[in-house]
Amino acid sequence: MKKRDFLKTSAALASTALLPSSAWAFGSASNRLRTAHIGVGGMGAADLGSIASHQSVDVVALCDVDATNLEAANKLYPKAKVYKDYRVMLNEMASEIDAVVVSTPDHTHAPASLMAMEMNKPVYCQKPLTHFVSEARAMRKIAEEKNLITQMGIQVHSFYDYKLATVLIQSGIIGKVHTVRAWSPKNWGYDGPAPEGKDSIPETLDWNLWLGTSPERPFKKTYYHPGNWRKLVDYGCGTLGDMGVHIFDTPYNALALDVPLTIKNKCRKPNGYGFPENNSVTYTFPGTAYTAETLTWIWSDGRGAPAPHKDLKLPNKDKLPLQGAMFIGEKGRLLLPHFMERPRHIVNGEYQEIDIKKYDPNNALGNTENDYERDAPKHYHQFVDACLGKDQVSAPFSYASRLTETILLGVIAGRFPNKTLHWDNANARFKEEEANAFLSGNYRDF
Repeated sequence: MKKRDFLKTSAALASTALLPSSAWAFGSASNRLRTAHIGVGGMGAADLGSIASHQSVDVVALCDVDATNLEAANKLYPKAKVYKDYRVMLNEMASEIDAVVVSTPDHTHAPASLMAMEMNKPVYCQKPLTHFVSEARAMRKIAEEKNLITQMGIQVHSFYDYKLATVLIQSGIIGKVHTVRAWSPKNWGYDGPAPEGKDSIPETLDWNLWLGTSPERPFKKTYYHPGNWRKLVDYGCGTLGDMGVHIFDTPYNALALDVPLTIKNKCRKPNGYGFPENNSVTYTFPGTAYTAETLTWIWSDGRGAPAPHKDLKLPNKDKLPLQGAMFIGEKGRLLLPHFMERPRHIVNGEYQEIDIKKYDPNNALGNTENDYERDAPKHYHQFVDACLGKDQVSAPFSYASRLTETILLGVIAGRFPNKTLHWDNANARFKEEEANAFLSGNYRDF
């Protein structure tokens, strides 16, 4: 694949308003949506099943670099054409595809999505939206210029508990928020050395296509495919790019944040291969209608996260949820566990009852009882319905790109441990020139 000019850093886009779905929908004489799926193993299999569960979807194409994944998916959707190279699929089936779903490792999100969007296809892309900041800017730009339906795969965005937390915060239940603390003890990092030598490439895997635009390296069992790529700087975005996107999403959305002013990551020195196994990232954001003049956001991940802090102390000596976020405001705190648990209101060290009818008098948030099987497809179906002109997406790339950019700035800060980086949003550059080298990458021809 040729290196593309569209991956150069683009100017910041100021507008964050959602366009009505009718402006994006392409229309369909049969009122059906023909979907192509890039990446159908692991999370890709879940995405495929959830999209296909919509009664108006026809799965017409499947693509995966792993023949085992492709065969399993094809058994479920035998009428779909199968490919191992998404470029071939998109070129050959351009007139037969209405929308594209991208569920690959992070480093392939932008190359595949941008190609589809250049062909005027709506795109559903897994989180984090991109591997590089420049890609996030490029994806937002092309989606808005072409008025395309887009949705980032962040399914909990459409779950009741998270929508409730957003309403509570924006209704002022704890007043203006000055601090958010978010955490996950998961470890998508690797502090060891890069492996030496190489192993035989499985006959079912096209290693060149798996690497895609990333640098070429020899295959080693258990290090890359399947699964462990999240730990490595060339392919994933660490714990911050995996769980961080989910856990950041609701506070980021509820507080109407843009990208941060400063970022500092306390972690080990970079080794050029794996992400740190423990990170503590402090962001400062410009204020919004829901925050103090500035907002401080502290993220921690890895074993032992989060460290004890008075902001995280719960009533009755309760234990913190394994993962979650705490809003700290002028009138109390709101705890949002991750996931499938209600937010908890805390004032003066005591839990407070939340009168949901006060904040949602018309039951606009829908069913209040958690049911994962019922609710998991909602985010996917919202995208399908938006493509058909029947709904509006809630996590379009205009939003998802800014959230992803915020996440990726914290990842880049891990290259400069304990150093505060200053972000120029308007020009998409750091004040610290050495950090700008990590905003984009050189695409390999493959």
